[in-house]
Amino acid sequence: MKRTLLSILLSSATFSVAFAQQQPQFSHYGFNGMYLNPAYAGIKGQGEITTLGRYQYLGYNATFDDGGSPQTYTLSASLPVAAVGGGIGLSVFRDRIAQSSITNVQLSYSKHLKVGEGKLGIGVQGIFNHLSKGQYRPADEKPDAAVPRDGSDQKFDAGIGVWYESDKLYAGLSTNNLLRAEYRFKSEGGTNSAKVIGENHAYLTAGYNIEASPSVVVTPTALVKMVLPGKFGDNNKFTFKNNSYEAGVRATLNDKFWGGVGYRYDESITGMLGMSFAKDNALRFGYAFDFIAFNQEARAFSSHEIMLSYRLPKPGPATRPAIRTPRYSF
Repeated sequence: MKRTLLSILLSSATFSVAFAQQQPQFSHYGFNGMYLNPAYAGIKGQGEITTLGRYQYLGYNATFDDGGSPQTYTLSASLPVAAVGGGIGLSVFRDRIAQSSITNVQLSYSKHLKVGEGKLGIGVQGIFNHLSKGQYRPADEKPDAAVPRDGSDQKFDAGIGVWYESDKLYAGLSTNNLLRAEYRFKSEGGTNSAKVIGENHAYLTAGYNIEASPSVVVTPTALVKMVLPGKFGDNNKFTFKNNSYEAGVRATLNDKFWGGVGYRYDESITGMLGMSFAKDNALRFGYAFDFIAFNQEARAFSSHEIMLSYRLPKPGPATRPAIRTPRYSF
């Protein structure tokens, strides 16, 4: 699934529907479950705060005044809450692509159930999307209904997901933009002719921890991203061209240092390095480099991504257990 610039979609959309990927991608998807799935909220049993900055296709220069390289910044937080039988989460991202930008806020709740050796989370989320088109210079002076004029639109949407987490295995499936909200914008012709549909995006991800030695854990990971155009029940909703496939493996030493490689189908090869700091290795820093090895048209040589996260201490018991000794047992 090639990432098509939303700016191009907006500028060419006249009473049309946008079918391309509209949401950002991350190479650190194995550390960013809260962005992928509302059921992830609190599933680790401890609070987490994660921030990511991504500069995709560094140096790509399109016909836009500000270039065409997507730039994405995201902040997510997750916290277990015993009082609600699960966890809550918050995810915010801003994605800028040439003249256009998307600001997205997701508030999530996950209900946790004990299943086997792990926990199953069932999550729901409320979503707020704000789309801004930016400004365009028409090729001629005549107003063109297909050329957007500076403006924006915002809508509420919803998402659902499930997530299973154990010491060795995690797996999740989610979908967002269930309402497929319609965003309308004024054009150079002064009409509300340009519109974009907030497409459903589905995420299927999994990982497995293999204890290669007492100090080394090897974790294969995978992620399938699906853009689901059309209404539910349409025959062409699930097609190969609307999917993106990623797989990778990383090795972690003493829960402190890690390195890994990944592959994104028909696009890039990824390398990543990271390390943890502070007490209990709670503070983590990671860097990922994407080499764009395939289909380099409308792309640049590389993408870069930085991650910083903090894991809060696991909550202890609400009250300290009574300590009994033989001295006071008479």
